Order: sequence, then C-alpha cells, then structure tokens
Amino acid sequence: MRFRLPAHGLTSNTLIALVAVFLVASGNLSFFGKVLTAYPLATGNALALASLAAMLVGSTLLLLALTCFGHTTKPVLIVILLLASLAAHFMDSYGVVINDDMLQNAAQTNLAEAGDLLNFRLLGYFVMLGVLPAIAIARLPLRWRGIRVEAIARGKLLAAVVLLMVGTVLAFGGFYASFLREHKSLRSYANPGYFIYSAIKYSTGSLAVKSRQALTSIGADAQIPASDVERELFILVIGETARADRFSLNGYARDTNPQLRQANAISFSNFRACGTSTAVSVPCMFSLLGMDKFDTKKGAAQENLLDVLTHAGVNVLWLDNNSDSKDVALRVPYQSYKSPEINPLCDPECRDVGMLSALQKHIDAQPRGDIFIVLHQMGNHGPAYFKRYPPEFEKFKPACQSADLSLCSREEIGNAYDNAILYTDFFLGKVIELLKMNDNKFETALLYVSDHGESLGENGVYLHGLPPAIAPDAQLHVPAILWLGSGFKDVDFSALRRKSGTRFTHDNIAHTVLGAMEIGTSVYRPELDMLDGCRKPER
Repeated sequence: MRFRLPAHGLTSNTLIALVAVFLVASGNLSFFGKVLTAYPLATGNALALASLAAMLVGSTLLLLALTCFGHTTKPVLIVILLLASLAAHFMDSYGVVINDDMLQNAAQTNLAEAGDLLNFRLLGYFVMLGVLPAIAIARLPLRWRGIRVEAIARGKLLAAVVLLMVGTVLAFGGFYASFLREHKSLRSYANPGYFIYSAIKYSTGSLAVKSRQALTSIGADAQIPASDVERELFILVIGETARADRFSLNGYARDTNPQLRQANAISFSNFRACGTSTAVSVPCMFSLLGMDKFDTKKGAAQENLLDVLTHAGVNVLWLDNNSDSKDVALRVPYQSYKSPEINPLCDPECRDVGMLSALQKHIDAQPRGDIFIVLHQMGNHGPAYFKRYPPEFEKFKPACQSADLSLCSREEIGNAYDNAILYTDFFLGKVIELLKMNDNKFETALLYVSDHGESLGENGVYLHGLPPAIAPDAQLHVPAILWLGSGFKDVDFSALRRKSGTRFTHDNIAHTVLGAMEIGTSVYRPELDMLDGCRKPER
C-alpha cells in the first residue's frame, strides 16, 4: 500500500518558511546578542539590523529548502529542530560556538563527562524548542501537489529568496561590508546554519582521515648519546581546563599552589595553548609540526613526540584519568584510570592521584633505559567543578554544587574552580614526592602544562572551545610548571627563573622534553627548548 500525503493542509514550502522563522526567532538569542554588542541599536542602523534578521531567515530558508523535499520534509525538519534546540542551549548558556572542533571534542567525550552537561535548563530548551515543535510538525498535514508542481514551486521559492537577499545586500552595502569584514566571527553563532556546516566539515575531515591517511615517520634517527650515562625519569602531566591566572605562583591572591611553592617549582607565567579544546590541544602539544602548521588531519598523519622517544629506546607509558589520549598514545603502552577496577581512589569520582598507585612498581620494572610517563588529568573539567576534588579540598566557600552553572553565582563558580586547582596542586606535589624517591637512581623531572584554559563567566562566556581567533585570553593562557631533581646539575636555575616570564607555547613542550632527556635527533630544535641558554658550560 502506497503512502499518500493528504490532499489538504500546508504546502511544504509554507511549512519550511514557518520553521525557518521559528528557528531564527527561538534559536538565535546568542547571535542577536553578539550583533547588538557589535552594532548597538540606534536610529542609524535599526533598518540594517532588521535586514540582518531577514537575511538570517532567508539563509535558513535556503538551507531547509535545499535539504527537504517530498516525504523527507518532515523527518529532516524534525531532526534539525531537535539539534538546533541543543545548539541554542549551549550557545545561550555557556557562550560556546558549535564548530567542528567542538563536535570532535563532543564525539570523544565519555558518558560521565557528558552527564555533567545534563540539566533542567537543557531539558527545557530541548522540549520547548525541539520536541514540542517536532510533535506539531509530525501532526500537521502536508498538501502534496505532485513532483512537477512541487519542483516548480520550490524553484520559484529559491529564486525569490535569493533575489531578496541580493537586494538586501545592495540596499545596505556599507553595513554588510563592515559585517563581513570586521565581524566574521559572528557567523559562528548562526543557528542552525553554522553547526550544520561544522558537522559536514567534521564528517568529511576528522572522521575520514583515519581511514585513508598513511602514517609518516619522523625522528627515526633518535638515539641516546653514549656520553649520557645517567638514566632519565621524566613525567609530563597534562592538565585539564586550568587557567594561568588562578595559580598563586603566577600572582593569584588565593594560595592555590602551596605544594608547588614548597617544592620550589618554576612557573612559566606567559604560556599559551595551541587550541581551546582537548581534542585539538593534546595532539598539537605532542606534534612536531608547530602550531602554525598543525591541524588534526596533519597531526594524525605524522608520528609524534612519543614515537620519537620510542625510536630512541625510551620506555614510554601513558596513564589516563580523562576521556582518552585523543589518538596520541596509539602506539605506546596505555592504561585508563577511569574505573574503580583500576583506580583505587574513586569516591565515586576517580581521582587523578589514583594514577600514582602502581607507578613506582612500573618504574622498578624497567631495569634499563630512560623512562617517560604521561599523566593525563581530569583536572578542572567543567562544568561540574565541584566533582573534581574530594570534600576535604573545599577550602574556598561557598562553592557551586551544581553542573548547571546558571544556578550559581560567579563567586560560587570561581570558588569551586579554585578548589579544583588546589587539588591539582596536591596531585602535582605527590608526583614530585614520587620523583624525589627516585632521585638517587635517575635524573628526575616534572613538566605540567594544561591543555587549554576556561571562561568563568567573563562577558557571559563559560567553559571553553571558542575558535582561537575570538577566544578570550582565559581560554588560551594556561599554567606551565617545571620541577627538576637534584640530578640536573648542569642547569643554571637562576637563568631559568629569569626566563619564567618568556612567552612560550605548546610548541615548546616536545623540544623541552627531547632536550632534558638528551635525545639526539634531527627533529630537535634547541631554540624551542625552554632550557636553552640555561645550561652551565661544561668543565
């Protein structure tokens, strides 16, 4: 039996037009808010701003008209409405942009992290802007007039919309010249157009690269010189969502770094991240491409720092209390500490300190060669900052006790965030204790660097993930801490402290590790080694 649409009801063009108007009116509060910030409402630009709203309706209508036809109209509109409601929630609540990096980050997020983002506000957006309109569309009868008639009608609609949009641009040429040249970033908030574009970009890029790109080897010449008779034990800690200005070592008024201060660790206060999301920053900091040339496609197609160390015969291990290594540790031993079966410190949140439980046993099991260990923290992963530390670390009160940041004040959010920083300081202190226990057998070193920073409500923005070109400094300015054991006798610590205010980036990590571990390889660039110029002359 063939399914036939009723002979009465709305035409598909009418339904598409109504949905386009609804999407623009309900799902673009962030877009219009950003536009009004850039172009404050005044007599001189009121008509231009009204034309921009019409342009957004027109572009949305074009998108829908090109993707919906016949029996696909209702299903496609329903899916877009549901997705647009979710996008509207995250943009309105946190000020984030739903771009391809954000989608990649979401795809690599585990269920526990995703659960922290679920709240009644999201449910409200999903029901009011997604589910209820979807039900209405599902129940509305559509009038089907045959393929030929519908195709002609659709063509006329597209032509009319294009002509009106062109006419609008011509009528307000000066405004659109300014809008397109000076405020290109505002398009990132257009819902649903930009997130659909981002989804296509992600699906044709990041998802496809793994299946078709060969791996390029680098640093195959890496070796430990015969003159290096001392074994190295180097621990690299990857922080999560920590911002430099919340570290007391960098001048923050609150004492969030008592353990690091006591350990006499060196803080590099002017350190910048490669990106604003874990999915980008973590592969970038291990890549030797450099930030200017790095993208996830190129990074996935080339070996990284861990491979170079492996070529040199270094014992490499990655321990993870975050979602995963973002494909960095595919070719080295890896262990997740996200479950109580492995991590002995879960309450029920599995704590970063648990990654140290069996680490000494691993070190003792390596009788020869240098050792390099990566500890990937859960750190300050938001928005549930209160979950990131045990109750005894709630020093700054009152602390936000909800993942729905709209229920808490800026002060409460900041208190919870600072408590999580305090726990990271405790964790780093424990790492240093472990290294000190091995100082008689190794040249020991700790380097801590966060993957990216975090917005805590400044200018109405929360969390992270904004495109670096428009991201606030809080999302890119990250803490970087270096501690060296007594075996590094050739390091001039006075000279190193004088460099602590030098601008460094994630580009410096790989070369600092190679330099500290004395790895001889053609890919090592001494000018990017943070220790360069801080070594005492040989006697």
